Amino acid sequence: MRRIFFCLVVATLSVLTAACGPRSESADVSLITNPSSASGYDSTAAVAHMSFDCNMHDFGRLSSGETVSYGFHFRNTGKANLIINGCDATCGCTVADYPRKVIAPGEDGYITVTFSSVGRTGQQIKEVTVNSNAQPATTRLRIVAQVI
Repeated sequence: MRRIFFCLVVATLSVLTAACGPRSESADVSLITNPSSASGYDSTAAVAHMSFDCNMHDFGRLSSGETVSYGFHFRNTGKANLIINGCDATCGCTVADYPRKVIAPGEDGYITVTFSSVGRTGQQIKEVTVNSNAQPATTRLRIVAQVI
């Protein structure tokens, strides 16, 4: 058993020593260009950008059992086509419908969020995460309702 352990330690140290050896001066390093950098959004890159009129809607007071919907208006203010990959809700009582087509720069659309208050009471705060090829890749929309 000690022999196997010793052999594993020697092999591991050999690999680590070889990996830390001198570097070749001719090593070719290629960088991946990402429109999002540590400094934030790069406005010169050709990417899509979703601009919402608002990202929160308050339905106010609802009676238990009501189903309500709200359309969040957005515009592609970027320089590339926008593709929405999907919308994820925090709860099964909330569903989002979104455009399945490509949205060109300058075009707009709606993400319709539907909330069912069946079986709910009190203050309700639900979020929908919009996933797209835009910068940033995710956007959160929030709905609020007081169910009585």
